[in-house]
Amino acid sequence: MSSLASSSLPVSTNDSMSNENRRSTKFHPSIWGDLFLSFPSKVNVDTTTQLHYEELKQEVRRMLRVPTDNQLSQKLRLIETIKRLGVSYHFEREIEDVLQNIYDQDYKDDNLEVTSLRFRLLREHGFNVQCETFNKFKDDKGNFKVSLKSDVKGLLELYEAAHIRTHGEHILEEALAFTTTHLESAKTSLCEYPISVLVSHARKRPIRKGLQRLEARRFISIYQEDGSHDKTLLKFAKLDFSLVQNLHKEELSKISRWWKDLDFKRQLPFARDRLVEGYFWILGVYFEPQYSFARQILTKAIVMASTMDDIYDAYGTFEELQLFTKAIERWDTNCMDRLPAYMKLFYKALLDVYEEMEEVMTKQVKSYRVKYAKEAMKQLSQAYFVEAKWYHENYVPTVEEYMTNALVSSGYIMVTVTSFVGMGNVVTKETFQWASNNPRIVRASSIIARLMDDIVSHKFEQERGHVASAIECYMKQHGVSEEKACNELNKQIENAWKDINQELVRPPAGVPMPVLTRILNLARVMDFLYKEGDGYTHVGEAVKDGITSLMIDPIPI
Repeated sequence: MSSLASSSLPVSTNDSMSNENRRSTKFHPSIWGDLFLSFPSKVNVDTTTQLHYEELKQEVRRMLRVPTDNQLSQKLRLIETIKRLGVSYHFEREIEDVLQNIYDQDYKDDNLEVTSLRFRLLREHGFNVQCETFNKFKDDKGNFKVSLKSDVKGLLELYEAAHIRTHGEHILEEALAFTTTHLESAKTSLCEYPISVLVSHARKRPIRKGLQRLEARRFISIYQEDGSHDKTLLKFAKLDFSLVQNLHKEELSKISRWWKDLDFKRQLPFARDRLVEGYFWILGVYFEPQYSFARQILTKAIVMASTMDDIYDAYGTFEELQLFTKAIERWDTNCMDRLPAYMKLFYKALLDVYEEMEEVMTKQVKSYRVKYAKEAMKQLSQAYFVEAKWYHENYVPTVEEYMTNALVSSGYIMVTVTSFVGMGNVVTKETFQWASNNPRIVRASSIIARLMDDIVSHKFEQERGHVASAIECYMKQHGVSEEKACNELNKQIENAWKDINQELVRPPAGVPMPVLTRILNLARVMDFLYKEGDGYTHVGEAVKDGITSLMIDPIPI
């Protein structure tokens, strides 16, 4: 791509939106209309509510700090409940201290539920606890004991723990197969609430792959129906969800006004109008109040990337895309006059987004961050152009050649780097240097993004005219059926999840956990949006329900 970037930029001779030599794709319009424009720009919380909220928070903090008679099992269940209710971000230090103490203790309990919960919680927080702890649940023949089949709570916790397995952990592979079989049969015979609901949902989406905010909303409803629930915890979780939901509504209302002012819906009608879905995507990356600015700029970046993607593979002619790619590489308003009219509109909006980003970061003496974000967007543009070139030449690359470019064109390297811009002092220049070198965990998240997208959308893409996906590349290179290709690529997705798990258990030196968590969350969003179809492009009930529960429906307090 260096030759392309360094060559001169000719003036476009096409300043209209004629349909000559263009592919035609009609995406359905936004299903939300102007709904989110009407949300209040600021929601005020009365003093009494705020004081009650702080009192509840301090009470939960006290619960974590106070010793209990049966400390291990009770503390583990308390931490698990706090996490699943979506409020653990308030108590990170306290939870870390409790888990460190549990990790340091000599553990010999033979309770499957507690052992599995201990293993998972420690692993989730980066403790390198060994999977050999589960050997005590095997019989003399090396199989999991038949008696465990009746311990549904234990099976469920072991099932959840198995999803944090890394490469070579064969006992966890066996545990996953064992629990999957017996939980499936338990689903039809269970009548006890809430375990029946938890089992059914876990089989569809284990905790490791769940979107934190959606899972919290769901668990609050389950927890309040459990007669043994803690009233303080429940009240605090509901109040916290409501307060944070108000903040999210304010953000989406503000971004919706920005999006409406761009007028892409009318002036770029070929592009997907998915601002709300884009915000939902980024809400999955970080929902916490301290990341408000980060959320807003990353949402703008992802919907700009989505529009740019549609310019490259749904509308632009090859000649226009050559001009466009050179202009983005130069990142200079002087290039704008040489572009077709519809590209000028987008190009100016793109530069404006990063100028806004730079103004805020300059005030914080962190303008260097925007340089990394711009470079990541330039690389994404270049990867899109490579795909456009392959399509123009009717070229089907090898899987290896395809994936080298596709890891960039998935957009996840760009999103990862840009997600760090507004994260505050936890991020350093070294963080950006690390992320820009495509480390293992970023590569794994990008593999999940690209392959899940390709598996569910390749038929639609090929029908409308699109570069060969990983499916077509694999089928051609290996001479296999579509089903075989999908099975093999699904194995690569599972291996990528193991890579992520391994990096979180043995985190790279100098990379803080909040940074790694963003990358894990990006993989989680992908699993939600693309597990059963392209839920971003073709918005279905799952995505619609998710957005409604997080952004529209209030939680009863």
